[in-house]
Formats: sequence, C-alpha cells, structure tokens
Amino acid sequence: MSPRYTITAISLHWLMALAFFGILGLGFYMTELPFSPAKLQIYSWHKWAGVSLFLLALLRLCWRLSHRPPALPSSMAPGAQLLAHLGHLALYFFMFAIPLSGWLMSSAMGFQTVWFGVLPLPDLISKNKEWASLLGSAHLYLNVAFIITIVGHVLAAFKHQFVDKDNLLARMK
Repeated sequence: MSPRYTITAISLHWLMALAFFGILGLGFYMTELPFSPAKLQIYSWHKWAGVSLFLLALLRLCWRLSHRPPALPSSMAPGAQLLAHLGHLALYFFMFAIPLSGWLMSSAMGFQTVWFGVLPLPDLISKNKEWASLLGSAHLYLNVAFIITIVGHVLAAFKHQFVDKDNLLARMK
C-alpha cells in the first residue's frame, strides 16, 4: 500500500478545501448584504459553487471508494484510528448535506437553482415558507458544524505532524 494518497485524491482534497473556505466566506458575507442586484448575483454564484462542490464531492467519493487510502500508522491507538475514520465520515457527510440543504432551502423559498446561469435544476420541494425557514437554520448549523469539524481535522493533522512526529501530513502533500 502506498504511504501517500494518489495525486487525484490529493488534488481533490486541496481543491475542495480551498473552494469550501471560499464558499463558506462568501456565504457568511452575502447574508449581511442589503438587498440589491449585486446581492442576488452573489447568491447565484454561491449556488453555482455549491452545486459544483456537490459534484466534486461525488467525484471524490467515487475516487475514494475505488482507491484505498494509505493505512493509518500502526502506532495510532485503535480509539484514535476510530476517531480519524469518524472524522472523515463527518467531513464527507457535510460535503453532501450542506449543498443539499442549500438546494432544498432555495427550492422552499421559491428560487430555482440555475447552474452557471444556464442549466436550471429541478426544485427538490415546493415553495413553503416554514420549510424555507427550517432549512435556512439547518444550512447555517450544518456549516457551523462543518467548520468545527474542519478545525478538528486540521488540529489533528498538526498534532500528528508536530507532537507525534509520525509524518502523517506528508500523505496529503
């Protein structure tokens, strides 16, 4: 088994990490803007990016299922290995749940998602004010939980690199 992830897995990891930081920042920024044509355009960009990241997550999951990752260091305790696997499952969960909750919220608000302004996507549910509010909250809380999970992921990587000195970080660069 290779001590590193494949170049495809590494590329998807870093591309998606950068894209998620960008879309998260854009999402928090746009909600504070006053209603204007610019705000509507930023919302469209955010939705385009969300759909694109959802598709990249599908590609990444397919790649992950067809290419075994390198084994965790044998020096890791079984509990730590379990936490690592659960953390990765949580990251994948958020990569799918967040775009889906945004798409559902947009549908419930009565705003169709049009990918890159060209390809209209079907509304997943009909317009419903109560569901829109609930899904808006879910979208926000999922993003906050994702940020917390990302911070935990980064801190764990740094712990392995600088405290355990097991060179785990080198698998992803």
